[in-house]
Amino acid sequence: MRLTELLEEIEYECVNGSLDVEITDIVNDSRQVGEGSLFFCIKGAVSDGHQYAAEVVKKGARVLIVQDAVEVPENVTVIRVKDSRLAMSYISAAYYGHPARELKVIGVTGTKGKTTTTYMIKSILEAAGHKVGLIGTIQTIIGDEVIPAENTTPESCTVQKYFRKMADAGCEFAVMEVSSQGLMLHRTAGVMFEIGVFTNLQPDHIGPAEHESFEDYMACKSMLFRQCRLGIVNEDDPYVEEILKNHTCEVERIGFSPKADLRASDVKMISGPGFLGVHYHVEGKRNFEVEVDIPGKFSVYNSLTAIAVCSHFHVTEEQILTALKKEKVKGRIELTKVSDKFTVMLDYAHNAMSLESLLTTLREYHPHRLICLFGCGGNRDKNRRYQMGEVSGRLADLSIITSDNPRFENPEDIIEDILVGVRKTDGKYIKITDRKEAMAWAIHHGEPGDIIVMAGKGHETYQEIKGVKHPMDERVLIQEILVEDGKEE
Repeated sequence: MRLTELLEEIEYECVNGSLDVEITDIVNDSRQVGEGSLFFCIKGAVSDGHQYAAEVVKKGARVLIVQDAVEVPENVTVIRVKDSRLAMSYISAAYYGHPARELKVIGVTGTKGKTTTTYMIKSILEAAGHKVGLIGTIQTIIGDEVIPAENTTPESCTVQKYFRKMADAGCEFAVMEVSSQGLMLHRTAGVMFEIGVFTNLQPDHIGPAEHESFEDYMACKSMLFRQCRLGIVNEDDPYVEEILKNHTCEVERIGFSPKADLRASDVKMISGPGFLGVHYHVEGKRNFEVEVDIPGKFSVYNSLTAIAVCSHFHVTEEQILTALKKEKVKGRIELTKVSDKFTVMLDYAHNAMSLESLLTTLREYHPHRLICLFGCGGNRDKNRRYQMGEVSGRLADLSIITSDNPRFENPEDIIEDILVGVRKTDGKYIKITDRKEAMAWAIHHGEPGDIIVMAGKGHETYQEIKGVKHPMDERVLIQEILVEDGKEE
């Protein structure tokens, strides 16, 4: 592809070499550079791509996109831009033939609920006969191809590559999680979303290499509503007006508020053997009863949002209900059948805020005992350990403290930090360092009416120890435990 075609939508200066260049590939990872590549010199939190200029030229890079000066031979084209990340987004779109223009792109942002909401939207649209691609925290799905995720919102060159694959596979829709980091780092710049969604906002992702303040975090979230045609927002969230500040889209509101265009009412928590869910009435633009096999008030918000989105694409009530009834998201309040006497679930809750939300929700089902099994990751902020310990100690009837991803730390040291928080409460606890042993203990000591939460790992299928990721899927471990107990074959 000719370089000039890739530069049509950006402001730039050619400071070295010629514009008359043919490009074979676009990359932002120096390890992937080959003959004829265009390489983006990106200034990241950990490394600066400008440092690799000489290396990528030796590998065959013909064009460098930079925002700082680099020293390269005269025959190498250097394009200077104000922001190489922003340029990468527009150049990537051009390289892949602007695939987002061939799709209806739906973006979901917010602190919580993004993953579940995107899966619900995908499920409903597919029930209505549409072909849908998905980009999210757990994985990217394009037809039968499933690609494990590294970031909630991938780098723009990857996003555009996925969009192209979706369009070529015959997808009508692309549903994606749009993180605050993704918006801040221009990973979706230039994409006009058909619908942008705001779920909720709480302080999160604030600190080094993330957002400098809550105000910055909020401002980044709000960017989505200046690059979508329709914004669907949670009217009940206290920050909704801040999120909509300077919006350029039409707005539709969901929630319990009488001001909402699509409202939920008459919420009932429902349960059965090994089952927790919620039932509610939809009113406003639609009018029918909904039942979702995922517990809690946040399941109402997630499903109501999905209904609001999909209602713009001629889906029937039956299609909505069928899709929501069967939708399950791996590692998000994932119910796992172990016994008819008590309930076991897996969830990704890995910080104090998400754990408190989860345990508070489960309390509404009045369990005999609420048991919380969890650990904390190594080489991360220790405050998270104290806070999670205190939350579990306060809200759970029994905390089972175990190992998560210790990384380069001693698991016992991490557990002792967690117990600092637990001991601030009157909560009962035990510690079992080996995660499988801890899970087996929880299952063996389950009593009728118990809810047992295994938190922190969720969709993850590994345990990271001393820099090595070892296979570890809690679903597999549960089956192994049941086989060892003679309850499964």
